[in-house]
Amino acid sequence: QVQVVESGGGLVQAGDSLSLSCTVSGRSFSSYTMGWFRQAPGTEREFVAAISWGGYNTFYTDSVKGRFYISRNNAKNTVSLQMNSLKVEDTAVYYCAAGPNSGSRTHVTDYNYWGQGTQVTVSS
Repeated sequence: QVQVVESGGGLVQAGDSLSLSCTVSGRSFSSYTMGWFRQAPGTEREFVAAISWGGYNTFYTDSVKGRFYISRNNAKNTVSLQMNSLKVEDTAVYYCAAGPNSGSRTHVTDYNYWGQGTQVTVSS
């Protein structure tokens, strides 16, 4: 019913910027909260950012606040994550996710559909 595909990862240097994109197919895209999570080797998947169905409410984990920006275009069924001033510790596989437009929207369990992930590597 819902397919999520993210892209835009790559290898960058600390201080650089990178933009990730997520394309969602299926019904009722605009009714979903969209989120970005990341997972580094040997760690649990962690919340990065989320945006409500109408785009009026955004959420960020403290470590990326002021550097990362999430946005969505419901007409195009896309979500993006603009990442600025990247740090080595931002290195991870980044996942796009879709879930009900309710709850905290900051936990893995708040989402139902997940993409395959895209690798972001930040070198010093």
